[in-house]
Amino acid sequence: MKLWPCALASLAIIAVGCNPSAPTDNNAKTDASSGGSGSASSSGKIQIAMIPKGTTHEFWKSVHAGADEAAKELNVDLIWKGPLKEDDRDAQIQVVEDMTTKGVKGICVAPLDDKALRKPVEEAMNAKIPVVVFDSGLADATGTVSLVATDNKKGGGMAGEAMGKDLGKGGKVIMMRYQEGSASTMQREEGFLEAAKAAGLDVVSSDQYAGATVESAQKTAENLLTRFKAGDGLSVAGIFCPNESSTFGMLRALQDAKLAGKVKFYGFDASPKLVEALTSGEINGLVVQNPFNIGKFSIESIVKAIKGEKVESRIDTGATLATKANMEEDAVKKVLNPPKL
Repeated sequence: MKLWPCALASLAIIAVGCNPSAPTDNNAKTDASSGGSGSASSSGKIQIAMIPKGTTHEFWKSVHAGADEAAKELNVDLIWKGPLKEDDRDAQIQVVEDMTTKGVKGICVAPLDDKALRKPVEEAMNAKIPVVVFDSGLADATGTVSLVATDNKKGGGMAGEAMGKDLGKGGKVIMMRYQEGSASTMQREEGFLEAAKAAGLDVVSSDQYAGATVESAQKTAENLLTRFKAGDGLSVAGIFCPNESSTFGMLRALQDAKLAGKVKFYGFDASPKLVEALTSGEINGLVVQNPFNIGKFSIESIVKAIKGEKVESRIDTGATLATKANMEEDAVKKVLNPPKL
């Protein structure tokens, strides 16, 4: 990554701070004409900033593809910019502040932290910039246009219900959490725990956090597997993880321990490696969102708001439980392999 002084050049499309963990422009999507000082680019397009939690997971690449399609359809100059890792709150706050200063016409943001992002979002709204929240909500969403996201609690519940059917009453299970402050995954965890309780499952661990990367997730998973190891297997019969990186980290740990396929394993989101594990039986189910629609509907919603049109305050983009039994169905294949940028 190139380093340069932390000053925003007047003609720059994307600025990268001196901090190596700050957002990069590798995944940015802007028109050549973007970067004007006003709310519309020099081409006359509406300039909108879309700020994901991160830019490396497959999920965000699909969100980007949906946003890009809507931007082309609606004559939008799209600025796509976010932190590399999903634990860099300061970097995401900086992006929101930079886009407010830039004077974009609208902002779509997926908050890394449901409380920490409230202030920069409020500052944007005070500057008369409408804000759509996508993927993950704010603790206080007052004044925002809409939340465009999966019903995350319901999605977590799908995994809990399925595991309950697999294991029956009394089955011992582990839930590895993602990270504190992430509203979407906390809701999935809550939904899973409620469904697990209703099914009579015995949740023996639900207080360990994967962290923002596959590597940190794998380390936490390895510690959990060591803790619950029993002979050549485990003393638990089921595992749930609430997002792509935590699911993949757990999968790696199970594979390294020669335990993949020997425990009922449900995860959230899809990537080529996770779909491969679903096919092989190493994963029993993936609760899959529609990230393409999350991106597309977010841009459509912010454009409606800019034009003064009515926008629903909550837009549910849907979720599907993909299993080996249904993964070849057209509707399921579509969300397991969404378009990406």
